[in-house]
Amino acid sequence: MVKSQMVINMIEQQLQKLISNAQKDENLKAELLKTRNSTDPMKSFCEVCQKYGYEIYLGELFSFGQDMNDSKLRATNGGGSFAIEGWDDVLEDIFQQLNS
Repeated sequence: MVKSQMVINMIEQQLQKLISNAQKDENLKAELLKTRNSTDPMKSFCEVCQKYGYEIYLGELFSFGQDMNDSKLRATNGGGSFAIEGWDDVLEDIFQQLNS
């Protein structure tokens, strides 16, 4: 496994654990959701994650989001043969999962 894919897998695991725990811990959930209104939401989100012991860093979170979007283009033998209506925002996806 390529090192970058290992990082993506680690971030995905950390995010799944974070979301699961935040759905049970109202304080954690509230702090994470509050970062949405920050002047730099991704940075603030990562700072809260680290405060609670989750190893989620800005560059890795950005890479995870980029990989999610890139995978849409890899889905058809290495090239996107269809128009993509929009790109997902990894942080907004996380906020939606926290609110569900």
